[in-house]
This record gives sequence, C-alpha cells and structure tokens, in this order.
Amino acid sequence: MDIVILPLVRLGTCKGCAVWLLKATMKSEKISKAEKVAEKRWYDDACGTALALEFVGERWSLLIIRELMFGPRRFGELKANLPGISANVLTQRLEGLEEANVLVKRKLPSALSVQVYELTQWGYLAEPMIQEMGRWSTRSRRHDVSLFFSPASAMMSLRTMIDREKAGGLRMTIAFEFPTDLFVGELADGALEIRRGETGKADVRFISDPTTFAFTVYGKIRFEVNEAEGKLRVEGDRAAAQRFVDLFELPEKLAD
Repeated sequence: MDIVILPLVRLGTCKGCAVWLLKATMKSEKISKAEKVAEKRWYDDACGTALALEFVGERWSLLIIRELMFGPRRFGELKANLPGISANVLTQRLEGLEEANVLVKRKLPSALSVQVYELTQWGYLAEPMIQEMGRWSTRSRRHDVSLFFSPASAMMSLRTMIDREKAGGLRMTIAFEFPTDLFVGELADGALEIRRGETGKADVRFISDPTTFAFTVYGKIRFEVNEAEGKLRVEGDRAAAQRFVDLFELPEKLAD
C-alpha cells in the first residue's frame, strides 16, 4: 500500500486551514461539553429508582405523564392543565420524554392533522408509581385539596384514593362532566375504571369544575352547599352519589 505524505502547511500561510482547524476545535469542544452534561445527569447507582429519575425526575415530567394517562392530548391542552409551566419548558420536557420512549408524538387521522402526544405502552405503566407518590404525599400536612385540580388529576386522584374494601359490593356508572373534559367511571368489584369520552347513560352524574368536585369529595362538603352557589350539579341517584363520595377519605397526617 502506497503511503501518501501530505505537505506540512503552516496556518499562517493557509487561511482555509486556519478556519477549518478553528471549526473542528469548536465542534470538539461542543461534543466534549455535551458529554460532560450527559455524564452529570446520570446517578452513579445501579438502583432502578435512580434510572427512573433520569427519565422522569425533572420538574413537570411526572405531571405531564399524569395528564396523558387518559389518552392523547394536544400541546395547548397540556399547557392549560399545568398552571405555571412555560411553553419552552413544556417543549423541553416533551422532547425528553419522547427520547426516553415514555411518550410518542403523532398526528390524529383527520383533515386538520392535529398533532398530539400520547404515552407509550411503557409510559402507561407509570400509573402505579404516580398513585403511590400521591398516597404518600397526602400524609403531609402541606397537602391542600383546595388547590387547582386538572380534569386528569381529579380522575387520577379517584383511582388512587378509593377505599377498595368499602367499594367491594357497589356497582355503578358515574359520569363526570367538566367544562373542558368528559369522563365515565365504572365501579365494580372494588375497582374504579375511568375513561375519557362521552358520558352517555349513567347512574350518577357530577357536573362541575375539577377543583370544586375534588374539594367536595375530600373536604366532605355537602352537595347542597355547592349546588346553592351554582358550582355543582348532581343528577341521577343522589343516594348512590353520596355512597360514591363516601368511598374516598384522606389518610391521617404523619408529617409537617
């Protein structure tokens, strides 16, 4: 094999070489910095919890997953239900979760070709983790049920806090009608399944905003109080509605 020896070129006599070397050096520095950032993000820990934090440990990430638990959402819908998040941060978190294969971005099969975000099969498996974190945090006195609830967070709360033992002998269909979202719950055998969509026929129908509804459930506010203020309507079997609300209790506080 012939060996070709290139002539040595001094940078002072070749402007093109100087520019090339400068660009190569800058690119190398960028790669080096990116690698250092990536290294800092990883915990030096084999525990699966540490790895999970790499995927969902950044602020807002778990709340984005919560919002997607009942189906795909548009960017604007996510932002509207996460008060305080900026469009820039939401974009960054969505990109990070997509890179981690927690969610996918796709377009709905319609003439409008609307882009939505949807959890992957693996992403949906995060629900028990979110539920356990929710149950754990309600033991703190800092937990405040009067704060904002999105429709998805209200529904996730019901699935999390239901007393399965009390619910064991009950069967009913519950409709939840919020200003921007509709859900149907099926209570049977101690489990509460909830889906987003048209409510149709139901034994009980709650018509309210998510925050008022959740405060009614956990604050044990009588239906008549919020109905008198025009914040809540309860339709259907009112006795069944009360039995349903009685399935949810906050635990004893153990921490400040």
